[in-house]
Amino acid sequence: MSTEPAVRPGAAVTVNGAARALDDAQPPATALDWLRSIGLTGAKEGCAEGECGACAVLVARPGVDAPTEWTAINACLIPAASLADQEVVTAEGLGTPAALHPVQHEMAVRGGSQCGYCTPGFVCSMAAEFYRPGRAAFDHHALSGNLCRCTGYRPIVDAAEALGAPAADDPLAARTTSAPPATRPHRVAGWVRPGSLDEALALLARPGAVAVAGSTDLGVEANLRGARPDLLVAVDRLDELRGLTVGDDLDGIAEIGAGLTLSEVERRLEGRIPLLDAVFPQFASRLIRNGATFGGNLGTGSPIGDLPPALLALDAELVLVGPAGERTVPLAGFFTGYRQSVRVPGELIARIRIPLPLAATTAFQKIAKRRFDDISSVAVAVALDLDPATHTVRRAAIGLGGVAATPIRATAAEAALVGVPWTVEGIAPAARALADTGTPLDDHRASATYRRAMLGQALPRLLAETEERQP
Repeated sequence: MSTEPAVRPGAAVTVNGAARALDDAQPPATALDWLRSIGLTGAKEGCAEGECGACAVLVARPGVDAPTEWTAINACLIPAASLADQEVVTAEGLGTPAALHPVQHEMAVRGGSQCGYCTPGFVCSMAAEFYRPGRAAFDHHALSGNLCRCTGYRPIVDAAEALGAPAADDPLAARTTSAPPATRPHRVAGWVRPGSLDEALALLARPGAVAVAGSTDLGVEANLRGARPDLLVAVDRLDELRGLTVGDDLDGIAEIGAGLTLSEVERRLEGRIPLLDAVFPQFASRLIRNGATFGGNLGTGSPIGDLPPALLALDAELVLVGPAGERTVPLAGFFTGYRQSVRVPGELIARIRIPLPLAATTAFQKIAKRRFDDISSVAVAVALDLDPATHTVRRAAIGLGGVAATPIRATAAEAALVGVPWTVEGIAPAARALADTGTPLDDHRASATYRRAMLGQALPRLLAETEERQP
């Protein structure tokens, strides 16, 4: 019996309120390619890697604070086939020249557009924030993935901050109160959405099969480097990968489903893991965080991913699931080489387990050329427990990115910290050990010397920050 869902002739997507047949939607066609092929040319390709936001569109996704939420994503990255059964709104569907949407109106009257190339993407990102349930003020991070080269951001931000609440009869606002669109098993040439985790694992055991969720990494590989996997297996909507639980703070486990996006985890955790809260705003942009999943960021094995250093500092474990069942591996032992791991063919990351209670003092330091929406030159995550009576370090965990072929733990620096006073003099040996950790390289982002200097400053910087917070 075949493990693949049957082809569904006439599979469709609802675009701007009308059903559209997903013809010619097999990889490598992206959602942007397909939308433009049907005449919706407002969304554009600027960078093809999710940095400029010119391709942004809205999709109806299962919500955190409402049954359905309008979510802005990069259409240039996701496979067109993944739109099957979904609901999409482009800039053309928000309003017309005779009846502008409130976001379009504010952008127009406040001078937020000049050449107009980026404007539809900005409008879609702003509209997602406009419809965010419970919005009290406009979150500027909603625009962090949109680039404008000519207008400047002042009039765009003015337009965003001028937005009020959606009107009572706004149909897109009303849509958030009902169930999200369902996803059904579906396949086209080169792409499959399985109906269950077991189906997905059977498909992934095939040579050349690759799991895909938000496609924020694979989409870049396909667009810029011509990557063409034999079979893409969509795992983003599998219920088995989308759970989130936080146990007893005194003796428990926080479990995060690998199929959850960073935006979903950020909102569902509600600040209960402060170290991850420090990571989220610095992880790419809101557009990327709306698509990128925890499992995807870990599964790529990138030495400069932002999540691994933080999860290493949190002593995280990964639950892997495959044809032989589940197994649990420490994250510190998961990576085996550059973009390599202990996963075997047919295995997926199912859940991330974080032991509780959490360390009382945590920090995430990302060194990059830009403060936001950039790739790390160095990333340092620290989790410490300090003895309140002696002000000495009882336990230390430090995760690093950008200084070796894999994300690593700074074990020598950790050992040098334990038992010493949390003072400039006390931490000096550990700071020197941290500066000597890993095998930093010279590249276009930073020199090895600079990377080592940043490592050496990480603990003194954290000490200064903790002293500033003392009463």
